[in-house]
Amino acid sequence: MKRRDFLAVLGGAALAWPGKASAGTEGRVYRLGTLTPTTPVTAASQKGQILIKALEARGFKLGQNLSFEARSALGDVAMLPMLAAELKAKNVDAIVIVGYPTATAAKAAGIPTVAASGIGDPVETRLIESLAHPGGKITGISDVAATLSAKRLSLLKEMSPKLTKVAMLWNKDDLGMTTRYQASAKAAQALGLTVQALGVREPDDFNEAVFGDE
Repeated sequence: MKRRDFLAVLGGAALAWPGKASAGTEGRVYRLGTLTPTTPVTAASQKGQILIKALEARGFKLGQNLSFEARSALGDVAMLPMLAAELKAKNVDAIVIVGYPTATAAKAAGIPTVAASGIGDPVETRLIESLAHPGGKITGISDVAATLSAKRLSLLKEMSPKLTKVAMLWNKDDLGMTTRYQASAKAAQALGLTVQALGVREPDDFNEAVFGDE
């Protein structure tokens, strides 16, 4: 089985699709990596077990023809490029990632990547060329967080007709989150709501964003 076939199976596993297929991996050990900005997805973690179970159903068995490398920035996203380089040095066949900053680090490292969540609109953030012809080495789930955020505001307005102002807290350094904020702010203004923008970058920014000068 070629690497692209392993990626196709991995993409299905990330989506937890049912069904079985023969891996055809005799004599070959495939290396799977995970890279996350916060809590690591290890082989023993809940998410890791779900991923491994889905892969096992397709013939990839941990300790036999599958190895597992987990890396996490533990909240320090500046570490992501270094961690991606570590996984590339381990010769992983593919990595499963969460979040836009993680996706950009994986893309820069040139590692075949499956995005599980949190990357926003991959076209808007320029992770891919288009949904029809993505190009590059990334696949996975493209969420509709921007659309959902706008819908949530509409529901809040229905529940509380007297609502006039909303605060929006997001990571300014995350382009995926920024595009989500922009869509939400536009929707809020269309609903006649005033937006209090609370963009942060560092942990120390939270106190000022939430409490101001108090």
